[in-house]
Amino acid sequence: MKRIIGIVALSLALPVCIATAFAQAPAPPAQPAGRGAAPGAPPQAAQPAAAPARTPHTWWRDQAPGAGRGGANPNATKLPLISVKGNRFVDPDGKPVLFRGLAISDPDKLAQQGHWSRDHFVKVKEMGTMLVRIPVHPIAWRERGGIEYIKLLDQAVDWCTDLGMYIMIDWHSIGNMTTGIYQDPMYDTTKEETFGFWRAMSRHFARNNTVAFFELFNEPAAFGRVSWDQWKTLVEDEIAIIRANTKQVIPMVAGFDWAYDLTPLRLNPIAAEGIGYTIHPYANKRPQPWEPAWTADFGFAAANYPLMATEFGGFAAPGATPTPTPTPPAGGRGGFGANNPTTIAYGPAIIKYLEGKNISWTVWCFDPEWGPTLISDWDYTLNSSGQFVKAAMHGEIK
Repeated sequence: MKRIIGIVALSLALPVCIATAFAQAPAPPAQPAGRGAAPGAPPQAAQPAAAPARTPHTWWRDQAPGAGRGGANPNATKLPLISVKGNRFVDPDGKPVLFRGLAISDPDKLAQQGHWSRDHFVKVKEMGTMLVRIPVHPIAWRERGGIEYIKLLDQAVDWCTDLGMYIMIDWHSIGNMTTGIYQDPMYDTTKEETFGFWRAMSRHFARNNTVAFFELFNEPAAFGRVSWDQWKTLVEDEIAIIRANTKQVIPMVAGFDWAYDLTPLRLNPIAAEGIGYTIHPYANKRPQPWEPAWTADFGFAAANYPLMATEFGGFAAPGATPTPTPTPPAGGRGGFGANNPTTIAYGPAIIKYLEGKNISWTVWCFDPEWGPTLISDWDYTLNSSGQFVKAAMHGEIK
C-alpha cells in the first residue's frame, strides 16, 4: 500500500517539476537585427552563405580521355597495318616484320625539360629506328591529366607517321597490382587507373596504324604475393577493355620477374588472340653462359608466340676492348662498365640471340639521364651504348 501511495504522489508532482524547470530555463539569445533594421525590430532569420564564385564549366558535356581528335586523322592509315600471324608480326601482305627500335623518355619529362619536339624524333629516326617505345608513367598521366597528356601523344603519332616509325605505348609501372605495392612513387597506380588508361588509349588510337602496340604493364614485380592466375586475369581484363574499342592494336603482355620470365606460358598462356609477349633480358638477370638460360626462361616461347624484348641495354661500343678500371654506367641498370668484358660480350650475344629467334627489340633509353642511356647529353652525343645500338639498328652487329 505504501508503494502505491508513493507512485501516486510522484505522478502528481512531476507536472509541477517540469513546469518549474521550463520556467527557470534561460531563454535562447535573440538574433541580432539585420543591417538597417530599426531598434527594437524583431530578430531576422540567419541568411544562407553566398555560393562561392565558380568558373563557368559545362561539366555535363565533358568527355572521357581518349574520346577522339574531333575528326578522323587523315594520316591514320599512312603506315601499313601490323598484325599477328602465328608467332610473327606481319605486314598486310603477310610478310614477317622484325622490329628494331628504342625507348624515348616520358613525354611529360621531355616537355617539362624543353626537349619535346619533332627534332627529337628526327634524332631518333637517324639511329635507324623502326619502332619507338613511349613510356607513360602513372604519375605523369595523373599530374598532366589524361586529356592534356593525349595531346602530347597525338604530336608523337603525327611526327612518327611523317618519319615512317611505328609506336608502342607503354604503361610504365613497376610493381604488383594485386598488393598495390610499387617500386617507387612514380610507378604507383591502381587496377582501376590502369584499366581507365587503356580504355582511353584504345578509344583514341583505335584506327591509327602508327600505334601498333600497347605494352600493358612495364614490369610486374613480386612486392608481395601474386600468382600467374591472378596476373592472367588482370591482363585478360585489360585486353577485353582494349578489344571493346579496337581489334587492330596488338596488346603486349609481360612475364614475371620484372618482365623476364615467360615460363608460365608452358602450361597457362593468356587466353586471347592477336597478342604478343614482352621480355626485358638485361645482362644481370642470369650469369654466363646466357644462351641456355635465355632459352629456358623465355626463348622457348618464340616458337609459338610473337615476342619482343622491349627493354634492355648497357652495351660497349662496337669493337671495344676491355679496360682495367671500368666506369659504372649512368643510372646503373645493367650493372656493367662500358668496357667491362661482360658488357663487351653481352651486346653481340643478345642481339644475335634475339634475331636468331625472330624476336623484335627496343632498347633503353634515348635520354642522357635515364640509364642505361644511349646519349650523353642533349646535343645527342652517342655514348658507347648508343654507338652499339645504332650499329645494331643497321644490321652491322653479327
